[in-house]
Amino acid sequence: MATPEFIRTLRASAGRQLLWLPGVSAIVFDDEGRVLLGRRTDTRKWAVIGGIPEPGEQPAACAVREVFEETAVHCVAERIVLVQALEPVTYPNGDTCQYMDITIRCRAVGGEARVNDDESLDVGWFAVDALPPLNEFGLFRIKQAMSDAPTWFDPTTVG
Repeated sequence: MATPEFIRTLRASAGRQLLWLPGVSAIVFDDEGRVLLGRRTDTRKWAVIGGIPEPGEQPAACAVREVFEETAVHCVAERIVLVQALEPVTYPNGDTCQYMDITIRCRAVGGEARVNDDESLDVGWFAVDALPPLNEFGLFRIKQAMSDAPTWFDPTTVG
């Protein structure tokens, strides 16, 4: 994942210490009910589409931007699915971040899914009953985006 310029500026003074940052995840469905996923270059694993909002950028606008930047799919944000503090992450360079993830359900309205930047190895549409391996939180966000029922994710219950 490319590090935004404003975070590089923060790192210049904060060093490697923990940064508390917003994150946005987009669960994008097409008209067939399939979900859009990307296989990340950093982990080589399939994941939901997401990124970090620019300063002042609204979460829904960030979701729409990230989806297009990573997959060339145009979408519209429909609703917030989940807001959840994630566990801290330490990157290979030693930087530590903790994200407040805002998951947004989106609907595809155009474009052809393809790799559109250097953050993805592959992108594709998947039937919900035929998803590639995903982490528990990714699966939870997809299931939650399919439901109107309020709930929350407890990371301490994931084995």
